[in-house]
Amino acid sequence: MPEKTLPEQSYAKHVKVVPGFFALALVLLITFVGSLWNLYRSLGNHARLYNASLVTVLTAAILLVAFFARNFALKAQDRAIRAEENLRHFALTGQLLDKRLSMQQIVGLRFASDAEFPELARRAAAEGMSLDAIKRSVGNWRADHDRL
Repeated sequence: MPEKTLPEQSYAKHVKVVPGFFALALVLLITFVGSLWNLYRSLGNHARLYNASLVTVLTAAILLVAFFARNFALKAQDRAIRAEENLRHFALTGQLLDKRLSMQQIVGLRFASDAEFPELARRAAAEGMSLDAIKRSVGNWRADHDRL
């Protein structure tokens, strides 16, 4: 079976969008707003109040679970990226990454080629470059197809 060719990445084309995630988030948000409206309309009717409260609480809980699941996955990816980029910097320079670099800066540095990575990492730490500024400074883009 032929190997799947991944699209070339650049600053302009590196963001990965998962439409199903956003569609589900929109459905959950609409459901939560509807449950709040139902709860409000049920305030005078004690027979409906319990069910309306339960739907609101469950919808809020599902929204929180979705938020935490996304956040925990990103934190795990950030830890892996930090370890990978620290190892890459050590392999290229014999030194670990500068402690002044934030996680966002390290995330941006992962797109730099090996040739420009050490100097860009030094500049990012010294100048306090933003994630966007780091990505814009990358001349030879190193694709990352794994992070969502």
